Order: sequence, then C-alpha cells, then structure tokens
Amino acid sequence: MKPDFEKYSDGLVPTIVIDDNTRQVLMMAYVNEESFNLSMKTRQTWFWSRSRQELWHKGATSGNTQAIVSIDIDCDEDTLLMKVIPAGPACHTGHTSCFYRTILPEQAKEE
Repeated sequence: MKPDFEKYSDGLVPTIVIDDNTRQVLMMAYVNEESFNLSMKTRQTWFWSRSRQELWHKGATSGNTQAIVSIDIDCDEDTLLMKVIPAGPACHTGHTSCFYRTILPEQAKEE
C-alpha cells in the first residue's frame, strides 16, 4: 500500500510526523513518490521541500535525523502519519516541535 500521489496536482502528500515515545506532533511536511520510496528504503524521513524544490533528508545537515518506527496512511490514502525516534529537535529554530506557538487561547504566550 502506498499514498495516492496523483490525487493532488503537485504529487505531494501531507505527512504528519510524531515522536513515537511521547506522541508529540513534531512537524508536518510533504512527501512525493521519490521521497516516500527513500523513506521506506532507508527507514529515515525524506521529504520534498516546496521552497527549495528538492529532496530533503531530515537531519542531513543538522544531524537531527528521524528514524521511522512506522508509517500509517489515512482512509483516503492521501495523508501519512510517520512515527519516529528523533535524534534532536525537529524544528529548524531548535524547538523540539515545529508546533511551539499557540494561537488559541488568546492568553497563551509564545515560548
């Protein structure tokens, strides 16, 4: 089983990445067929960078790789959930998760 890469015109499938131990959402990125196949083969996360228009091996430059424990697919076969063991922060800002800022409730403050 694999995602339906033809569902979206750009061939990209949204992928949520969570820490397998804590279940914290770490990041959201996109995979194309090539990055999906590389992720399956290497058991490391590979994505497609929309801004750079290139393959992206998470942690290739930072060392903050993500070892894949499992990959789940949703019922429509157009979104993935990757459970990983991270070797460092997921966010390029140095935060554990890319989701470190709260919009609601309004009283919440940015860390």
